[in-house]
Amino acid sequence: MTDFDRERPTPTTAGQQTQHGLRRRQLLATAAGAATLSTAGCTETYDTIVGSETDGDETVTIGVLAPEPENDFNGRAIVRSAQVARDLLNETGGINGRTVELAVGNTSGSPLEARREYQRLVLEEDAAVTIGVSTSEVLETIIDDIAEQETLHITAGAATSSVSELVREDYERYKYHFRAGPVNDYDLGQAQIDFLGDMAPELGWDSIALLAEDYGWNRGAWETFHDEQSAIDLEIAMEERYPPATDDFSTIYETAEAEGADAVFISTAHTGTDAVVDWTAQKRELEFGGIHVPMQLPTYYDAVGGACQFAVGQSSAPLGAEVTAETSSFEDAYQDAYGESSPVYTGYFAYDAVTLFAEAATQAETVDSADLVPVLEDIEFTGSAGQIEFYGQDHEFPHDLAYNRGDTLYFQWQEDDAGNGVQEVIWPDEHATAEYVTPEWL
Repeated sequence: MTDFDRERPTPTTAGQQTQHGLRRRQLLATAAGAATLSTAGCTETYDTIVGSETDGDETVTIGVLAPEPENDFNGRAIVRSAQVARDLLNETGGINGRTVELAVGNTSGSPLEARREYQRLVLEEDAAVTIGVSTSEVLETIIDDIAEQETLHITAGAATSSVSELVREDYERYKYHFRAGPVNDYDLGQAQIDFLGDMAPELGWDSIALLAEDYGWNRGAWETFHDEQSAIDLEIAMEERYPPATDDFSTIYETAEAEGADAVFISTAHTGTDAVVDWTAQKRELEFGGIHVPMQLPTYYDAVGGACQFAVGQSSAPLGAEVTAETSSFEDAYQDAYGESSPVYTGYFAYDAVTLFAEAATQAETVDSADLVPVLEDIEFTGSAGQIEFYGQDHEFPHDLAYNRGDTLYFQWQEDDAGNGVQEVIWPDEHATAEYVTPEWL
């Protein structure tokens, strides 16, 4: 699933001179000391790495950008998962015999703070690579800094295709950006089409109400859906990009029912809780599914008092499915480290970003970004969330994670015999952990 954030402009190179000046100014005065991160009772201190990051150094520093890792579930997942990857690498000799260190930058979910932290990680912590970010708004803001520093960045969490368009338009400048996951916003729409093509007949959905909150993060998926809609035998009874301030879905659901829709298929993040609570509380004559970011949170069932039961969501995280041989290896290590079975989706991609960088550096026998770009362009890598290959230079979205049908999953919130909410994978068949359950009032 994609990230969710405020409306944002498409990045351009117009602000490069301003960014160049900002890059040169004095950054955090404490950056040469120790940065302390506390996450849910687990406190770890990161020693900053001072000096030039070269292949002759004894350590390799990986910069980790994450929003509010002490409090935000996406940020916490990114940092913790990077820690797991670092520890596993160091147990097996590090990267090319060098110890792996992490330097964490708290973006606070703010584009301006993200720029400060990015520059600190690269200029003062001497990060050989940065990973993470989480939100598209932040990624779009730092992409020119990534280009100016000519330092590899592997995104985890942000789905915007706008940065990939920059790679296509000015390859030499922007070639240092790669996306470990999720797939970009347009490919998220392809996953919708694939799911409905397979499952709509099985679920008895002859027609749907296609809904999306009117934010930029889901426009790519919306466009792909309309471009590829003819590939599936499914009527669109109604469609609406509703205002972001919507907090009452009664009228929307009434219209969907009047138009004869069997289900609502929604793309929502900010308005997701109101949408699903109204659906359940009103016991609408509709089934419910789509891209629903809050429902991906493992604690969401309890947070909404079970109101998400029977709702279907899209997920880029395995959710108990053995997507690759690396899935359980990562989850077991995460469980051992933090006492939790798995993180949210951003964690899988952060882990994959770190281990992917290590694999590329091992193949190239260097951590030099310019040397690693062609290695990553040709790499075939088994990650915890799926197979990783990147679209090539001539693709519409170069350096984006290539879409593999079946790596993006659909799940349903169900209730087990003990009354606990569980996320059960219902598509694709090869990863399914349960069958779909029709809402009890229908």
